[in-house]
Amino acid sequence: MVKVLLVLYDGGQHAKDVPGLLGTTENELGIRKWLEDQGHTLVTTSDKEGENSTFDKELVDAEVIITTPFHPGYLTAERLAKAKNLKIAITAGIGSDHVDLNAANKTNGGITVAEVTGSNVVSVAEHVVMTILLLIRNFVPAHEQIERGEWDVAAAAKQEYDLEGKVVGTVAVGRIGERVLRRLKPFDCKELLYYDYQPLSAEKEKEIGCRRVDKLEDLLAQCDVMKKGSYLINTARGAIVVKEDVADALKSGHLAGYGGDVWFPQPAPGDHVLRTAKNPFGGGNAMVPHMSGTSLDAQKRYADGTKAILESYFSGRHDYRPEDLIVYKGDYATKAYGERKESRQTNV
Repeated sequence: MVKVLLVLYDGGQHAKDVPGLLGTTENELGIRKWLEDQGHTLVTTSDKEGENSTFDKELVDAEVIITTPFHPGYLTAERLAKAKNLKIAITAGIGSDHVDLNAANKTNGGITVAEVTGSNVVSVAEHVVMTILLLIRNFVPAHEQIERGEWDVAAAAKQEYDLEGKVVGTVAVGRIGERVLRRLKPFDCKELLYYDYQPLSAEKEKEIGCRRVDKLEDLLAQCDVMKKGSYLINTARGAIVVKEDVADALKSGHLAGYGGDVWFPQPAPGDHVLRTAKNPFGGGNAMVPHMSGTSLDAQKRYADGTKAILESYFSGRHDYRPEDLIVYKGDYATKAYGERKESRQTNV
């Protein structure tokens, strides 16, 4: 039978109190009994750092690895080379940047990499809109003022603006980006922009009220949410920004605010510069743990999706949802990651 390795974060008492915290080592996506009833072995751990980690030791003979973007087990080329039995790597959630996809394509005849596409797009889109409002309305410093027992309306209001009449843009307009723009439409922004290699249909652009720009530089020059005094929201991946540069831009006031939930590495070390960086007015930081895509509703969706992928694998049918496949049979199965590969080769 099959050995399944599951890498999740510890939930502690919270997971015991709330069984719906499925993405924890305590609740194990709700799949332990289901797996063991079929004769499979499940090993669950949160210990994933260093050569002597439980993750490294157990990966050697695992056939299936499941991890999440919220506590990723990084599948480097070196680790994959040692995983002689590994056939499939599943992301319980969205995003497979923790996997060396080129190496996965070349290892063990091609390791399948799959994720639960769509499982948390609503959760992340809502978080993005919330973060924009938290920053632009200067909510965090105002609330902290109340906690300190203070009352200074001027201090809170001097960095507070309306979202109406502002220009907001998204880098990429996939499942999450499109939902962000749709949720921003009722705020009567001056303009909703997006940059993506694959444009929306003219009908969708009209319905949402958004416009595509041809170059990323054009997007950044026009947005209130990148030019001087603008706000940057990152719920994509922590590694796409240089954390020191973001902190410096925030401290100088070039960025009025930075918010999101993605860090590199994860978990973020205690001295990570973006934990405490603020603008010259003492605000502008809306960073939280990697939580936007792991609401209780999202956890149910990606737990169910992970089980569906496992069922397809164990049955031998391999009838996966096409949108869940990242690499399959030694090649890229999705245009998004294929485009990244081609882009990297072009830029070398």
